[in-house]
Amino acid sequence: MKYTKPQLTFECQADLLIKRGLIADRPTLIKRLEAVSYYRLSGYLFPFRNSDDTFKNGTTIDTVWKLYTFDRQLRLLILDAIERIEIAVRTNLVYLHVHQHGPFGYTLPESLPCLSSDRHNEFLQKLNDEQNRNKEVFVKHFLQKYGDSHQNLPFWMSCEIMPFGMMLTLLNGVEKPIRQKMGDLYGVSDDVLLSWMRSINGVRNICAHHSRLWNREIGYQPTIPRKNKHPEWHSPVEVTGNRIFGVLTVLKYMLNRIAPQSNWINRFTDLLIRYPEVPKRQMGFADNWQECPIWKLK
Repeated sequence: MKYTKPQLTFECQADLLIKRGLIADRPTLIKRLEAVSYYRLSGYLFPFRNSDDTFKNGTTIDTVWKLYTFDRQLRLLILDAIERIEIAVRTNLVYLHVHQHGPFGYTLPESLPCLSSDRHNEFLQKLNDEQNRNKEVFVKHFLQKYGDSHQNLPFWMSCEIMPFGMMLTLLNGVEKPIRQKMGDLYGVSDDVLLSWMRSINGVRNICAHHSRLWNREIGYQPTIPRKNKHPEWHSPVEVTGNRIFGVLTVLKYMLNRIAPQSNWINRFTDLLIRYPEVPKRQMGFADNWQECPIWKLK
């Protein structure tokens, strides 16, 4: 089928939404559409639509816009937590690897035995690409001073220019004992930690691309630790991984260990208080979510 829908002006887009029942001041609605686009805003309009594309009675642009601004602030808050977690996990992972294999051991395939030869070569190529385009002073200094003997940075330097996805490849590629030590560090199995990092990476990409997050299903769902070893994930609140609440709980759990002094939880609860009209159930929140032991820790 050929796509034949024409491009509408902002004014026509506003008129179409109002015709379908959206309550809005037309000039204000046009400004909103100019700021975020019709297609982007439609993701936040969708929960208010009827089956015939009209809007439910009483749907206002102010209500929809509050969802949009809440989602934007939620993404920023999540990115703040992910930054702390990414740096901590990467630091400890590289620390363990270097003590096992030396500062340049990562260039040898046997130091990453769970990666195929092709994946290891790809890992090194991406790291070299990051190194070549990076403008950090420490990169330039090392290559000027030691470049006659070393084409690669020591791993503790390389990790500072390593994107999250490459850190995930590293975690997946190290030998089982190192992964187990990483899991022990954060009080979960290595398989659970790996699933968490995959899920966090997916959410990070959503946030980095400014995509809708608040009510979407999570593609890479975090594994919930088993009840017999981690009852705090199951009672009195059953944490599930299919919505953002599961990832938020993972972030809170990790922050409890990495940065217990952080006031992230206060900023998160303040965000929910500022937007009481946001439906939390669509985010995976149980009514008694604050009774979860992970969330009760300060």
